[in-house]
Amino acid sequence: MGTLTTGDRPTPLEPVRDDAGMRYDVAVVGGGHNGLVAAAYLARAGRSVLVLERRAVLGGAAVSEAVFPGVDVRLSAYSYLVSLLPDRLVADLDLDVALADRAVSSATLLGDRALLVERDPGPATAASFRDLTGSDAEWAGWQRFYRRLTTLAEDLSPTLVEPLPSAAELEGRLRDGQLYRDLVERPLADVVADHLDSDVARGVALTDGLIGTFADVHAADGLAGRCFVYHLVGNGTGLWRVPVGGMGAVSGAMADAARRAGAELRTRATVTAVETRSDGVTVHWTDDEGTAHAVDAAHVVAGCAPAVLDQLTGTAPGPRPVGAQLKVNMVLTRLPRPRSGLAPAVAFGGTCHVDEAASQIDAAYADAAAGRLPGTIPFEVYCHSLTDPSITGGTGLHTLTLFGLHTPADLFAADPVGTRTEAVRRVVAQLDAQLEEPLADCLATDAEGRPCLQAASPLDVEASLAMPGGHIFHGDLSWPVATEQHPAGTWGAATAHPRVVSASSGGTVRGGAVSGLGGYAAARHLLG
Repeated sequence: MGTLTTGDRPTPLEPVRDDAGMRYDVAVVGGGHNGLVAAAYLARAGRSVLVLERRAVLGGAAVSEAVFPGVDVRLSAYSYLVSLLPDRLVADLDLDVALADRAVSSATLLGDRALLVERDPGPATAASFRDLTGSDAEWAGWQRFYRRLTTLAEDLSPTLVEPLPSAAELEGRLRDGQLYRDLVERPLADVVADHLDSDVARGVALTDGLIGTFADVHAADGLAGRCFVYHLVGNGTGLWRVPVGGMGAVSGAMADAARRAGAELRTRATVTAVETRSDGVTVHWTDDEGTAHAVDAAHVVAGCAPAVLDQLTGTAPGPRPVGAQLKVNMVLTRLPRPRSGLAPAVAFGGTCHVDEAASQIDAAYADAAAGRLPGTIPFEVYCHSLTDPSITGGTGLHTLTLFGLHTPADLFAADPVGTRTEAVRRVVAQLDAQLEEPLADCLATDAEGRPCLQAASPLDVEASLAMPGGHIFHGDLSWPVATEQHPAGTWGAATAHPRVVSASSGGTVRGGAVSGLGGYAAARHLLG
């Protein structure tokens, strides 16, 4: 049996047996959104289900928090937008979830100019491309590329809630199989370059292959391509929407669905070991007071990262995941005015790109791969309160979320606080260069007079959420097709232990972001 320690306290040899004589059908390790989805499906099917969550709140990375003392704003502190959550899953579980479309697709700030992509592109978008490049050719290339991606999304999205297809079966369902093959076989930068010439436009497109993923867009390893596909196929539209009420409203609805179905949800329950046998599993866990418990189940659903499951089962761990994002949460008294002349509500109403031209992405990757914090960190900024004013509770304040690329965990290892502080200094200076007024002048202050700015490196994410390496997908994403380990017709959730099923983003073949696909696959695997 594999064991972990809680602090410096080893798991007692004779733990308290939970509900002596009771055996659950399923014990779910981790109450993140995937664990909750699995619990809801299984309980609705009549299985007895126990969910054990280490933190005091359910939801994992999909939570809303009042981050700043005395400031009545609930931020989506970690995960922040929704695209991959299937409509079918929402309907199956009767989830009370509202997702709002953003008014703008994206705006790229370029000093006294900007590249604008409207939610429903029209003359302003065409004029923006023309102003950037001097002709209409780039806008035509953009339209062609995203029409092809829309077709791919429409064909690929339905397969995510079906048993795994073989590569041949999947390609047989795609109207544009060549685009999919290109994304699988060729460097993402080359696929984008087939359609776009502008350094800026290429960079905007490439960012979807780098969210939470440290990858060389010029490599043919498929890493950026996989990330790109998952960011473009959600519900057949690829739209990234704002969860009304914050991300916690999404995981809260999933928890409610599990409770309604009869699942038992326990927080402050730290799982310390998973002991597998041919006829079942014993899950060992400790409570807040250090008391050790044990519970028996026919199966375990692992909502935790694969590396954590390895520890719990005493399995030799695989390569450590590498998270690569800088997250900065802010609350502002007003939105700053961009130098470009765009209204703040337009500039920040969708995805606001800063220093994300293709050449800047390449330079940042080269720095990070050489072990240096990028001199210029590519990043994106979002203002959720423009789309969902409810999260600021009528205060008139605004939220601003910054997501930086190419900042892998290893860069922070030697000096976690100092490196994070320097990274924040750099991105704030870069944003200030695009504004008519300093960001600092717009920040709200908390009850103690401190600016409302909170930053998290991958190491901070790891410490808070038990995500090894701070990897937001628990590990590199996979192509959504059958593999040698997960044959066609299966759900891609099996593990090396017959009684243990994965539900996590990186532990299932199809997952990533707040999709519930991992939990759905785990439940379907067990329900047959």
